[in-house]
Order: sequence, then C-alpha cells, then structure tokens
Amino acid sequence: MPHQQQPGAAAEPFIEKQRLHLTKLRAALVAAAQRDEAEEATIKSESGGAQEYEDDAQRLAMLELDGNLVVRDIQRLARVDRALKKIEEGSYGLSDISGQLIRRERLEAVPEAIFTLAEEEALEQKR
Repeated sequence: MPHQQQPGAAAEPFIEKQRLHLTKLRAALVAAAQRDEAEEATIKSESGGAQEYEDDAQRLAMLELDGNLVVRDIQRLARVDRALKKIEEGSYGLSDISGQLIRRERLEAVPEAIFTLAEEEALEQKR
C-alpha cells in the first residue's frame, strides 16, 4: 500500500517543512517576477530610435518568451499561495477538487500541489 500522509501530530514536522519550503519558493518567485518586469521595462525603453529590423524582431521574441515565463511564474505563485493557505486551514495535502489525499511523494516533489496527480493530468489534457 502506498505511503500517505498521516493525520495529527505525525504530520506536523512534514507540514512545517513544507511551509518553510513554500515560503522560500514564494520569495524566489516574487523576486524572479520583479526582475523579469524590470528587464521588460528596460527592453521596451530601449526600442526607440533608428535600429535594425532584426534587433526589433529579437527584442519582440525575447519579450514574448519572457512574458510566457512570467505568466508561468505567476500561475505557480498562485498555487504556492493556495498551498500556504491550505496549511493555515489545515487542509494541506487534500485535493481542492475531490478532497482526496495527495500522496506525500507528490507533495515532496511539488510542494504547491493542490490536486492529485490524476486530477492534474486531466486538467492538463483539457487545456
């Protein structure tokens, strides 16, 4: 039988470890988003004046790529915030969709997981 989280006191050290990891991850994601926004502003401010068409195309491609990364980071930040809220509520490790237990191995690998692996895969297929 696969190992699941144990309710009660046995889960407390694991939950506290996850809270610390999520807090550090949140800080890193916020810093990355701020850095990306600053880079985007710099690129936009540099795109004035006489330049080569290729330079503009490269800048646009870079902005698009950076924008996609920022969107992914913002989505991940939202999941991190939700996981931290679930810790506060006492529901960390339970799926937001079904209420089923999320396997401990999944939470260790993806501490911001708020769905079971099967639910996450089903959501990805719908996108």
